Amino acid sequence: NGYIHLKSIPGASRELVAEAGRYADRMSVNIEIPTERNLQLLAPDKNYESIYRPMSYIQQGVLQSAEERTRFRHAPRFAPAGQSTQMIVGATDESDRDILLLSSALYGRPTMKRVYYSGFIPVNPYDKRLPALDKAPLVRENRLYQADWLLRFYGFNVSEIIDEENPFLAPDVDPKANWALNHLDFFPVEVNSAPLEALLRVPGIGVRGAKLICRARRQSTLGEAELRKLGIAYKRARFFVTCDGRYAGSGVAFTR
Repeated sequence: NGYIHLKSIPGASRELVAEAGRYADRMSVNIEIPTERNLQLLAPDKNYESIYRPMSYIQQGVLQSAEERTRFRHAPRFAPAGQSTQMIVGATDESDRDILLLSSALYGRPTMKRVYYSGFIPVNPYDKRLPALDKAPLVRENRLYQADWLLRFYGFNVSEIIDEENPFLAPDVDPKANWALNHLDFFPVEVNSAPLEALLRVPGIGVRGAKLICRARRQSTLGEAELRKLGIAYKRARFFVTCDGRYAGSGVAFTR
């Protein structure tokens, strides 16, 4: 009755993947390096074809199993929690934009549920192919996870989070707040009437909070006290919202 997450190695055969998927809840094949050029540099025995092929086997198994279970209730499950992958951050010269573009493409696959980001930690000081770093900054890994959530749950696309001119995420501010500060013309948002998509753009309002606001405002007009009761981080959100036309922020000039 537990949860089994099984990792496949690159080049795994269709037969092994098909057998493993009957036992695992989730399967993954780690991409490791965001570009094949650098993968070849650090792991010349690997290539993207050997990684993406078992990924495709997993996807086919999950989709086929789901279709069979719509017709036969007791058809065997195949990795019902989908698949995931992982990328190493900081071992090679890819930018955050490169990493997020790849993540976005992977999330376009119907069975890809999660991309993990792991900061590079050197363990072999003798291999000159590896960068001479103590380790990748933890804040970079954290910012990538925050940006990843914006892609998965908040309706953002990569071009909104990061651009070619600034291909790395700001270390001193989270990606959502950074977008808001660069798009002040979008604000303030009226919490009593704004659509869910607009509420999700407000710093201090998460997915759960935005849904609670949409539900609660059907019953009454929301103000500061009501937002706090809903668990909204009002100290952050107040600069970007109005409550029944009243604005409680200060020091922010809006053009709209």
